[in-house]
Amino acid sequence: MVKNKWNFRNVKWEYYIWLLYMPYNISFYLPIKSATDAFWIVMCLGFLADYIWAAEKPEWQKVSIPLEILITGIFTIFNFNFYMMVFTAWQVAFLIVGRPKKYVMAFLGAYYTILIIGLVEVIELFPTQITTNTSGGIFGNIMGLAFPIISPIMSYAFAVSIRYRRKMRQDNRRLETIVRRGERERIARDLHDTLGQSFSMITVKTELAKKLLEKGSDQVGRELEDIATTSRANLQLVRQIVNDLHQQSLSEALFIQSKNLTDANIFMMTEGENEAINWPTEVQNEFAAVIIEAITNIIRHAQARTVQIRFMHAEGRYRIEVQDDGHAQTFIRQGSNGISGMQARMRAKHGEFDIQQNKIGTQVSFNLPEE
Repeated sequence: MVKNKWNFRNVKWEYYIWLLYMPYNISFYLPIKSATDAFWIVMCLGFLADYIWAAEKPEWQKVSIPLEILITGIFTIFNFNFYMMVFTAWQVAFLIVGRPKKYVMAFLGAYYTILIIGLVEVIELFPTQITTNTSGGIFGNIMGLAFPIISPIMSYAFAVSIRYRRKMRQDNRRLETIVRRGERERIARDLHDTLGQSFSMITVKTELAKKLLEKGSDQVGRELEDIATTSRANLQLVRQIVNDLHQQSLSEALFIQSKNLTDANIFMMTEGENEAINWPTEVQNEFAAVIIEAITNIIRHAQARTVQIRFMHAEGRYRIEVQDDGHAQTFIRQGSNGISGMQARMRAKHGEFDIQQNKIGTQVSFNLPEE
């Protein structure tokens, strides 16, 4: 059996980050002046041990989580230390996220039951400190009491959010794998449908030429010439396939630029993308380059929050519109070749380029004719 080695990167920081506040709770019982103080120090150490146990040994969480709730319950009910409940609120929420709702409800039920019991006892034993609201009173800091109350809800929502983001990252990685696999399958089909058939023809003609050569036929030269012609055509075809593989598709450009926009807190939406990914390779390559430049300009200068990209194919032309909601003041900047480069690329392929401001922000549009 292979043992898992400890790795610094594998530490569950979302569990342990809250322990930074633990010394503050322990300081309540320092210096130790009585057996009671010593008891609560031991309880703190026991809580720490159980906290780590729950985080590192998931198979034992049916025991460690209830034990953790019990320990913090003792602090709350018998010592009126409501802050110990906060550690449990933030850790257990992360441990049970994704599990059936009954586990979540059981945890919330136990947590708030303990909290209510502690509050009732405080109200009965220290009624004057509730109304005086002095800084030294138990309820002197209202926000301090509110935090233990709202912590389970906040931590669970936070845990769900983190889990969702992790799932999105995993889905993206899987998507990348699927895309790469799909591209390999496409290449295999192209090679099979084109080169495979051509090489089969070369094989047949070679065998025919061999037989004719044995008979001394004057048709040998013609067959050999056909073989040479087919071979040259296949060589040109291979070069074309390799050239196509080096060209960037719209999907690749959008995938990368979507990440760049997300990093800049800009949300991207597309319309007609499913149809555009089937456009000719050369058209996609030209559009990919101008989309990259347009989005780069948006990130650097537009101060936008959203970007809408529309893909259209009508009247014999392929057209793309990139609309942002920013407020760029000028299109031409000193020392910048972005816009002029996009114009030159479109004109070189008999296309059109246009940029203008509208009520929403800035719209960049470009189109290319069908081949």
